[in-house]
Amino acid sequence: MAAAALLPHLALAAALILPWAGSFTISIRSVDKITVQIKPGVSTQAEKFCRMCTGRVCFPERKILSGEQFNFSLACSAPEKYWVLVVERYIDCMSRHCPFEDILLQPSGLPNLNRTFIWDVKAGRKDALVLKFAMWLRQVEPGHICHDQVVYKIGSRFDANTVNIGFFCRNGSVSRVKVQGEVIMTLELPWDTKLNTSGFKIESRDSIKRLCIIESTFLSESSATLMSANYPWGFPEDELMTWQFVFPPTLRASVFFLNHTKPNCERKEQRLEYFLPGYDNPEVYSLKDAQPMNIPGSFNLSLQGCDQDDTTPEALRLLFKVDVHSPKNEDNISFTVDLTKENMNVTIYTDSLQSGSHSQNNPACLICRSARHCGPNVTLASGDSASLTILCHKKDISSNVKMIAEQSRACWNSRMCQNKPFRLVVPEALLGLPVPLSMLIWKLTAPEDTNIELRAPALKLQQHIPNQQHICSGSYSYAINGTTPGKTLGFGIYCPGGAIEKIQIRNNITISLKTFGQNFNNDLRNQYLMLFFVPAMKEDCIFTVTPAPKSKVYLETPNWVEGLPPYMNVYWNISVPKKNTAQLQFLSERMDVSCDKGWAYVYANEQRPNSEETVRRHDQLLPRTLNMRHNFWLNISNCKPLAKHFLSMQFTVTIGQKSDVALIIGVVVGGLAVLLTAIGLAVCCIKKKKKKENSQTPVVGVYNTNVSTQLPTKPGVFKKGRKNNESHVYAVIDDTMVYGHLLDNLSGPGNAEIGVYRPFTGPISSRPPSPPPISSFRKMSKLSTTEESSTPMADNETYTFAHRALEPLKSNGETHVSGNGEVGMSLLGEKEPENSVE
Repeated sequence: MAAAALLPHLALAAALILPWAGSFTISIRSVDKITVQIKPGVSTQAEKFCRMCTGRVCFPERKILSGEQFNFSLACSAPEKYWVLVVERYIDCMSRHCPFEDILLQPSGLPNLNRTFIWDVKAGRKDALVLKFAMWLRQVEPGHICHDQVVYKIGSRFDANTVNIGFFCRNGSVSRVKVQGEVIMTLELPWDTKLNTSGFKIESRDSIKRLCIIESTFLSESSATLMSANYPWGFPEDELMTWQFVFPPTLRASVFFLNHTKPNCERKEQRLEYFLPGYDNPEVYSLKDAQPMNIPGSFNLSLQGCDQDDTTPEALRLLFKVDVHSPKNEDNISFTVDLTKENMNVTIYTDSLQSGSHSQNNPACLICRSARHCGPNVTLASGDSASLTILCHKKDISSNVKMIAEQSRACWNSRMCQNKPFRLVVPEALLGLPVPLSMLIWKLTAPEDTNIELRAPALKLQQHIPNQQHICSGSYSYAINGTTPGKTLGFGIYCPGGAIEKIQIRNNITISLKTFGQNFNNDLRNQYLMLFFVPAMKEDCIFTVTPAPKSKVYLETPNWVEGLPPYMNVYWNISVPKKNTAQLQFLSERMDVSCDKGWAYVYANEQRPNSEETVRRHDQLLPRTLNMRHNFWLNISNCKPLAKHFLSMQFTVTIGQKSDVALIIGVVVGGLAVLLTAIGLAVCCIKKKKKKENSQTPVVGVYNTNVSTQLPTKPGVFKKGRKNNESHVYAVIDDTMVYGHLLDNLSGPGNAEIGVYRPFTGPISSRPPSPPPISSFRKMSKLSTTEESSTPMADNETYTFAHRALEPLKSNGETHVSGNGEVGMSLLGEKEPENSVE
């Protein structure tokens, strides 16, 4: 009775299900090496709302192997919502049977479900399979949904490690992908897509010796976004991959990095290389650099990973964009550079900082030697002649494109080149080009017995001193730097319009002429340097300075930033115009150097006989000003300074008329003369008056025994003094007899150099005087601090040695009066004191 009651209900259920049910058959040949798996999709309600059954047997999922056939039905109207198909095919490309053809979608007759096809293509470790796509692909980030929901995924399995090369949609620029080793190719198709082929083919085998090569082809203006393998999880360690960009030479390409992270490398370093058209070698870039712009033709980009530090890992990631476009605002400017008669190298380059290469709207200019050899720079060697073309807007050439030249002048035989003039001038061939000259470098080399001398005959040079607001404001300047090994230093920056007439240097040097502004072509025609190779000198550097009347010259020591090298001597030969005086003023109170060995000092003297010499050590105050009425020498010599305590000095020479000083001196002398005349007249009157009084009054001598004529002093140690005998009574006191033995002792050989500086006694000439002997300063520095502190020098006092007065002599405390009226200490009966020398 119950069963009979249920029959109408079962019939009704069957009537409801059977119209919705679909029957399918999947048959796989054994030779196909294909596996088909039917499994639930993202929905978890497949078994409840859309059961997969064979007769009365239902399956939660089913895997169909090669050689099997499976008949089943899906009991719902929209099975694509509940079930998916995964078709996996194994292809052996290690033998000769690798199918170099289009890959078909097999098996056929599959139900309309969302399908995932996986091709596992086996290849040798050294082989790479070339995958060619009928519809070019567009790389996307993982999780991106393509507009047609057709997604390709390319992976590589090498040594059991699977690397994701990337995810791709259709309709892009990726035309080929070359993968080394085993390829894992995946294609995801939606249920309603009707395709018979996979859209790619295995084109060939290749040897690439890297993880992969992605070829991106552009037929017209377009752009592509690409990323490193395994993005965004991180590029595999110590792997290498390459992108090949192919496009017509009429187009230009620019690279922009959208996102990147630098790895924490334990061994090696990550590397980014461009193989650009016209370059024989790869160009290495950093991830932080501005990437190439306006590339004229196909190029390659390679990314090399490193071995990462496992303790603090940081993966390498790169997401970038390549924009291919037509040249914008580009003019073809052609010219010829002829170096067949010039001994120099010339480089024409694009200044990336000025060209704004970071912006796509203002791309860099290109310099081309031919239609296929274009790039950001071109170098021509000595003897070359080439026709160049600049692809750039005319208004951008002056600011974007620069030219730098290099020329060598060497003296190998001193007999052949000494005292012969050589002009250092910009060749006319460079001045006539449409590209402005940015820098011209002369490399000057001389043998050991020859030095370099520079002269500025047309316009004298001034020194560029920025911190004193004494800067070069013209259209060009010269930077002089030493190049002798172990003696590399900067001698300063100079420009025309000063007082420096000649510079003599012992080092080999380079002179860099740098241009500014737009008027340097005309200015350079009127200015040049004369080079002489002269016999070797002992001095490190000599500046010949010839100031003009009523002028002020700023000067500083070479190597201003790092300071003078140890024991270096620099001389300035400064001329004083006739009827003028020079005021030498130092811009600091001290030399501000701490010496480890030796002494640093400043030495100045006029170039005339018996001139007074001024010397200051590094531990003494510098004179505020020195007035020079004749040509004079200034010498600054360094010691061996302590670390980070270098010697750098600045000073000025101010020229004034001598008549001003003479007027002041005349007024002073005139005033003194009037005063002395008045004093003389007064004394004369007093003497006449006393003489008249004395002639009227007789001379009376009175001796008072109760009055002491001895100066008050402290009681001596010995009770008996001179007052008890007559040893102190002299009829006549002869100064020579009393002090003659002291003068003999002081002039003896034993005391000649103690604390006394030997003045320059040689002939007055253009050669600098010998610097103060180091032994003098060594002995002077060892004098007792009591003696030095007892005679302090004022800041403006001239420390003269030519007429140095004798110092007070020590005695037993008694005084005497010399013949010239001075009060001195008696040395009779005393041992001559010795100077305190350690």
